[in-house]
Amino acid sequence: MADPSISGGNGLDLLRAIGTQFTKTSEATTQPTGEKDFRSFLIESLEKVNQLQTEADQGVQKLLTGETDNVAEVFSASKKAGVAFDLLMEIRNKLVDAYNEVQQMRV
Repeated sequence: MADPSISGGNGLDLLRAIGTQFTKTSEATTQPTGEKDFRSFLIESLEKVNQLQTEADQGVQKLLTGETDNVAEVFSASKKAGVAFDLLMEIRNKLVDAYNEVQQMRV
């Protein structure tokens, strides 16, 4: 039976829910010192993408208000944020596909 917290919401909520489910099922497994678990890595990646998007938005605002005239820097920040978001969405899609495949397995 599917977890109701995973069935709805937007993509970021879905990633968080999958990370939580993964952590719940792997809590018995001990991690070697210094290594991050999957959930921590996922949350950190979400925060990095959010930071890149915020920086790109701030750069566009500065360009529009005349605080900066470095169009190349703003363009570069926007493209970097776009690529990071696209990668995050591809990871989300693969996780959802894997989750659905595991869900359909017969035990």
